[in-house]
Amino acid sequence: QAQLVESGGGLVQPGESLTLSCAASGITLPRYAMGWFRQAPGKEREAVACISGSDGTQFYARSVKGRFAISRDKSKNTAFLQMSSLEVEDTAIYFCAANRFCRNEEVTSLQTQTIWGQGTQVTVSA
Repeated sequence: QAQLVESGGGLVQPGESLTLSCAASGITLPRYAMGWFRQAPGKEREAVACISGSDGTQFYARSVKGRFAISRDKSKNTAFLQMSSLEVEDTAIYFCAANRFCRNEEVTSLQTQTIWGQGTQVTVSA
């Protein structure tokens, strides 16, 4: 059974950095695109970044481009989200997701269900 487990969330101050990890089991990363979404209190879930399974091409939401970096380690079957220059507006629950393709920064597919992790809280506060 496919499973994604996030880790690395926490409380940081504005301007600081944080790296999230997403350990995958039951799926093989090169066969899947991996993505990160976030949901802030009272707001809709938004796609943040996606990395293609086939060639590692990365896509980012405009709000995080230049500050966040998505990557993957095939040997560890793990994806990462490196977040720098964090802002208060980045506060949210961050979810890892896997599916067949990246549609820009959103991991998706018309044929298969997206696999979701349980989420990890990121709080940016002075």
